[in-house]
Order: sequence, then C-alpha cells, then structure tokens
Amino acid sequence: MPRESKKARKERAAEVFRILHEEYPDAHCELDHEDPFQLSVATILSAQTTDVRVNMVTPELFRRYPDAPALAEAEQEDVEEIVRSTGFFRNKARNIIGFADALVSEYGGDIPRNLKELHALPGVGRKTANVILGNAFDINEGVVVDTHVKRLSRLLGFTREKTPEKVERDLMPIFPQESWTLLSHLLIWHGRRVCDARKPACERCAVSHLCPSSRV
Repeated sequence: MPRESKKARKERAAEVFRILHEEYPDAHCELDHEDPFQLSVATILSAQTTDVRVNMVTPELFRRYPDAPALAEAEQEDVEEIVRSTGFFRNKARNIIGFADALVSEYGGDIPRNLKELHALPGVGRKTANVILGNAFDINEGVVVDTHVKRLSRLLGFTREKTPEKVERDLMPIFPQESWTLLSHLLIWHGRRVCDARKPACERCAVSHLCPSSRV
C-alpha cells in the first residue's frame, strides 16, 4: 500500500467511523452499571477478563456494597469471594476497596471528573480513567485502547504501535475529540462481532474496502 498522507488518513478514518456508526448505532459500554461508582468498580474488575464475566459478579457485589462508603468498609476476604471468577481476584478486591476508601476520604464518595485525579486512585490506570470519564460524564479526555481497539487500529493502518499509550497517541489526531469515546465502542463492537482475532470475517466487514489488512 502506498504511503498515506495525513490528510488521506484522516479522510479514511472519518469514513471508517461513519460506516461503523451506521453498522452499530447503539454501540455503548457493555459493562452493566447504574451510576459512575458502579461503572468505575466494574471497569477495574474488567482487567484481563470479559465484560460478560464482570456482569456475572457485579449484581451481588453491588447488592452488598451499593456505594463507596459501604465498599470501603468491606472485608477483603468477602469481596474476594464475590469477584473470584474474574481472575486476579485478590488484587482486584484490594484495588476496589482501596478505590472506594480513597473516594470517601478524598472526595466525599464522589467520582472525580478529571484524568489526573482519577489516575491517582487505586486500581485506576489511564484506560480505566478514560472509560469512566467518557461513559459516566461524557468527557473525552482520551481514547480507550483495549485489545480490540489496539488490534483493529493496527489492522486498519491507523498505527503501527503496540502499547496502548502509543496507539492512543496515534488515534487522537486523526479522529475529532468529541468522537473518542464512541470510537472505542465502535471498534470494540466490530472486534467482538466481525473482526475476530483468530478469524476475521473480512467478507462480512463493512469497512473491508478501507482496510489495508483485508483478505477480500
């Protein structure tokens, strides 16, 4: 494929976004939650596992610990038992209790609305902070780069990078800031439904004609 100019890449990116938005008009975060606190905890639990798995444990977790003050007072062993099936359950239990405790002691139980303060909380990396800001508060501070977003961005030729931070850095200039949260949802939905990691269904892909990695 000939070297693509920055202008051509932005135009292709806009067309990919437009088509995927038509394909998935209801694309959204698939972690079940009712408020910013629940979303934050679910996102921390989602590391190295699926949204489906997290959604299996959070109903009981939030029934017993419905808010930050309640979770901050939880016994770690009790939380570990609830979240065990999500993997790395000891670290995750410690993180979500620490997260809740920090919310109570530093923010009166409320979720901060900026990247720097969120990032400083236990269990919250840049990806988690972007998920919270974008989905709880409609604040587009960055692009959420999970395994699907990284893989599809590389296949689509939007980046050659391998780390989430560098992939995000490549995506941000070619998509409008107001679209960053939705962009992640669209790529994740497409990755889960069509562009499978083991066997991408290029023949069913609505953007195959715009993808330099297409097999059709």
